[in-house]
Amino acid sequence: MKAIIMYILALGMVFCSCKKILSPADENNRGLSDIYNDAAFAEGLLLNGYVRLPLGSYSFNDVATDDAVSNNPNNNFRLMATGNWSSINNPMDQYTGSFAALQYLNSILAEADKVNWATSGEYTKEMFNDRVKGEAYGLRALFMYYLLQAHGGWSTDGKLLGVPILTASLNSKSDFKLPRNTFEECVQQIYKDLDLAESYLPLDFVNITSASSIPAKYAGKTTLSDYNRVFGAYNAQRLTARIVKGFRAKLSLLAASPAFSQGTTVTWAKAADDAAAVLDLAGGISGMANNGVYWYASRNSGEINGLAAGVNPKEVLWRGNVGDGNNLEKDNYPPTLYGNGRVNPTQNLVDAFPMANGYPVTDPAGGYDQNNPYNNRDPRLALYIVVNESKMGPGGSTIYTRIGTSNDGLNAISTSTRTGFYMRKLLREDVNLNPASTNTQRHYVPYIRYTELFLAYAEAANEAWGPDGKGTHTYSARDVIAAIRKRAGITQPDNYLSSITSKEELRKLIHNERRLELCFEGFRFWDLRRWKENITEPAKGVSINNNVYTVSSIENRQYADYMYYGPLPYNDVLKEDLLQNRGW
Repeated sequence: MKAIIMYILALGMVFCSCKKILSPADENNRGLSDIYNDAAFAEGLLLNGYVRLPLGSYSFNDVATDDAVSNNPNNNFRLMATGNWSSINNPMDQYTGSFAALQYLNSILAEADKVNWATSGEYTKEMFNDRVKGEAYGLRALFMYYLLQAHGGWSTDGKLLGVPILTASLNSKSDFKLPRNTFEECVQQIYKDLDLAESYLPLDFVNITSASSIPAKYAGKTTLSDYNRVFGAYNAQRLTARIVKGFRAKLSLLAASPAFSQGTTVTWAKAADDAAAVLDLAGGISGMANNGVYWYASRNSGEINGLAAGVNPKEVLWRGNVGDGNNLEKDNYPPTLYGNGRVNPTQNLVDAFPMANGYPVTDPAGGYDQNNPYNNRDPRLALYIVVNESKMGPGGSTIYTRIGTSNDGLNAISTSTRTGFYMRKLLREDVNLNPASTNTQRHYVPYIRYTELFLAYAEAANEAWGPDGKGTHTYSARDVIAAIRKRAGITQPDNYLSSITSKEELRKLIHNERRLELCFEGFRFWDLRRWKENITEPAKGVSINNNVYTVSSIENRQYADYMYYGPLPYNDVLKEDLLQNRGW
């Protein structure tokens, strides 16, 4: 017994002496205070905001509208549109990702003044600090915009609500059960952040060539090289004052729209003014890019392939990086071109394209021929949508969508079209997916195109001042739409546009032009809701058999009236004791 006791004591002494060896080392997790002397680490908080932006790829949420369907039965937007949208299953959710980004951004805003951003160069530390804060305020505004768009709505107690406004980072001692602010309070907070961002940021990140061009704020305090080090072209594609102006226009358009106007003080005139503030910097209507209708296409390959780092085409205000790939084509080429034909435009969208003379297909003056429905149409139809007997792909193959001709035909195989149409817009047709000679081509995703802002101005100006009113500007809603339709190839003179006399008539045309110009870029879902227009229009397709065109509904849209506004996540409503939007 004594021996056993001595043995146990000996083991105890061994383990006690080895405590430091056997204990795990302290974790190498860096604390917030480490950012003060490590500018790269500090900037990581800011970059977390950039990487969380919902802008890096096309969502194709058009599949949840009357513009498109998908041949993938598991597509989230298809499931959503056919009855599976809920506060638990929400493909449009921005809540979790946006609030995670806000936490990082609030942290850097709280600590930025303490960071040693630079160890050399007179006033360089202060300039870096200004730039970082400007970007952070701007990004915070962007995330709040996406939160409002996805989750703003009328609560069960009859208030138009936004989300909780967070302007400080949270910690373990914070109160996480913050109530939702009103939609108007959220809008005004976004404006405030955009104003702050604009006060810190340059209009563009470009290298200046003369010390006399240094802004007054920094003049006499820094050198030309140090200024370019902070605000020069090296930082292109980050948030700028010009981009901030673009998002102010987007916010104002959202807030002035019918779905939200009863709960905000934002007017159509402000929305028009904010859009014009960006457009005027680019030359107004005379600055409209001639290739804005085919900015993505193979015929524009010279511009796309020649884009230098950070340089934007004339059509694009802000974009992602240029990269080689063929995933878009793999997903959306027809089967005979080795694609999966995922996004199928609807007959509804095809019918929205007017005739070449600008008249709707329903107007006898247009000359629509139901036996040759794709003849003499707006050139954008052929540019954006593959119809029966379209030429497509690197070899100009003929695509037959009629029944019984090829795997491209209606419902021929699982990757065939369900509507009689394939998506052409956004695709580089110099991509070859043939396994024997597969290649890639350069692509990029635009975050804001100027065409979007021209259409925003037209919509807001028409609502504020009518078709020909200009406010304090030099162009009217009609002027903008005339330029867009002329660029598209509508026969001139545009007699249909000229025949429009009322705000209501032009509103209908502006909405349709927005539908055409921005199709497949993720706008239709949000536009229908902010306009309070029909969201239950069934998706239609066409069956072509023995040259007989039969149009029919192929997928119903199962939305209730309360679904003009999206839900807050079910779990967050429970955890944070939030008021849910009505109906959810």
